[in-house]
Amino acid sequence: MKLQGMFASAATPFDHTGAIYRAKVQHNFDKWRRTALAGFVIGGLPGEGPLLEPHEKIELLRLAVPVIPAGRTVMLDVSCESVQGALNLAKHAAEAGAQAVVSLPPHQYRNIMYGPETQALYFRALADQSPIPVIVQNAPAMTGVDLLPETIGRLAVHRNIQGMIDCGTPLGRIRQLREAVDNDFSILEGTETKVWDSLQSGANGAVLGFASAAPYATIAIWEAFRTREEDAGVDWQGRISHPSILVSDLYGVPGLKHAMDLNGYYGGPPRLPFSPLLAAARTEIEAAFRDLKG
Repeated sequence: MKLQGMFASAATPFDHTGAIYRAKVQHNFDKWRRTALAGFVIGGLPGEGPLLEPHEKIELLRLAVPVIPAGRTVMLDVSCESVQGALNLAKHAAEAGAQAVVSLPPHQYRNIMYGPETQALYFRALADQSPIPVIVQNAPAMTGVDLLPETIGRLAVHRNIQGMIDCGTPLGRIRQLREAVDNDFSILEGTETKVWDSLQSGANGAVLGFASAAPYATIAIWEAFRTREEDAGVDWQGRISHPSILVSDLYGVPGLKHAMDLNGYYGGPPRLPFSPLLAAARTEIEAAFRDLKG
C-alpha cells in the first residue's frame, strides 16, 4: 500500500443529544468525495475518536464506506491502550470496508514507553495479527510519547506496517524519518503548518483535520508540489497556516466544526466535554476562513 496525497482526518457529526448524526455523516462524505482527497481517517483525534465507543467507530465506517468512491483509501483509527482492543477494532474495520488502520502508541503508562524496542512492541503485535495494514501515528503533544526515528525504522521492515503519520514534531523530523526507512514506506505529515516543508523533505502527503473544513486548500498545496510550482505551494501554505492554528491548536474540535459549518459541511456541536465556542471565537474563525470558501 502506497499512500500519497491529501487525506482528511474526518470530523464526526453529532446531533444535539450527543448521538452520531447518521444523515450528516453521509452528507459530509458525499461532499468530500467530490474533491480530489486521496482518502480519509475515520475516528481520529479531529474526529473526537477518544470520545467514541468502539462500536461507534465501526458504525461511522459503515456509514461512510458506501459513499466513498473506489480508489480512495479509508482508514479507521483503532488507538487503544491494549493490543487486544486495537486488534478487535482492526478485525471489525476490515469487515466494514477499511483498507488500513491507524494507531497512536499506548500512553496511559507513558513512563515505560521509552526506547525503540518498548515503543515497537505494541505496533508489531498489532501488525502481526491485523487483517489489514497498520499505519503508525506519532503525536507526542497529545500522548506524551515521541516515537523515535529509530523506532520507525525498525517498524518499517514489518510487512504489515505500511506507513506513518507524524504530528507536532520539529521541522527536521520528516527528513530524519525518510533517512530511516525505504522509499516504499509512506510518511504523511499531520501538522497543517508544516505541510509544504514536509513535502519538500520527503513526506508523501498529509493527513489533516483542517481538510474536513477546507479540503480544496490542502489539495492545492499537494498539486503545487506535484507540478513543482513552488510559489503556489508557499502561497497556499501561507493561506492555511493562521486558520489552521485557530481550528487545531487554539479552539480545537469546536473551532474545526464551526469552520465546517461555514463552508457547507456539517460540523454541528462537539461531544462533551468539549463546549460550544463563544461568540468572539466564532467571529475570529469566520474572518480567517473568509477567503477559504468552497
